[in-house]
Amino acid sequence: MSSSIAQNIEALCQEQGIERDLVIDAMKEAVRAAAKKQFRSGEDIQVDWNSETGIELSASKVVVDEVENPATELSIDEARELAGDEVELGDALLLPLPMEELGRIAAQTAKQILFQKVRDAVRSNVYEQYVDKIGDLVNGYVKRFERGNIIVDLGNLEAILPRSQQSRGEQWNQGERIRVVINNVSKESKGPQVEVSRTSPELLLRLFEVEVPEIYDGTVVIKSAVREPGERLKLRVRDARQSHRSGCFKTTLQIGGVRGPDAIE
Repeated sequence: MSSSIAQNIEALCQEQGIERDLVIDAMKEAVRAAAKKQFRSGEDIQVDWNSETGIELSASKVVVDEVENPATELSIDEARELAGDEVELGDALLLPLPMEELGRIAAQTAKQILFQKVRDAVRSNVYEQYVDKIGDLVNGYVKRFERGNIIVDLGNLEAILPRSQQSRGEQWNQGERIRVVINNVSKESKGPQVEVSRTSPELLLRLFEVEVPEIYDGTVVIKSAVREPGERLKLRVRDARQSHRSGCFKTTLQIGGVRGPDAIE
């Protein structure tokens, strides 16, 4: 088990974008939990990682004059036979435990714990990466359809476009390129983590910012927006060059050569 996990640590880190130390710590915790279930005699189980040999499993025992608890104590005579005459009372020795003694059930337990720790780390990483991007415009591809929802491939993860966030009249095909805005990011342990939207007013705001030069360079500033998905968009804007004037002006904006909605007060 240890050699198998060791061979996949680097690949796992690169694939999931998580730190190597985090994976190693999760692996050590998983093996420790499995070992405690396997030996069940009260040993103080220690798990270490060696880059050359992989997982090293041992039991920590305190050197005493008279042993009362064999699971956690070792007599001074036994200790000196194992580690030499320099051992003194109160020292703690690590006695190697064979990894081979971990049974199939214990090994499966270790793998389950490891995978859960890695999943938690990946979700935490995704949350930190996307929580500050709520409202941002992103490009993706329609990957598949699930019960009316659209799963959007954003490149490094799959986001969900719920039916409630889809615009009426729009039809999408698998593999088609799609523009969406990040609508919500969840830290919960179950379900899709990133929700995107095609109905949020932020979508057209971001599109206007990308496509309209006056908005891109700050000449026109969008103050607010109200959208009826698939119907119309009302924008409240102001001319940054006339900052002394309050209120908004009425104009027609262009996106990619197509007439945009009127911006009204």
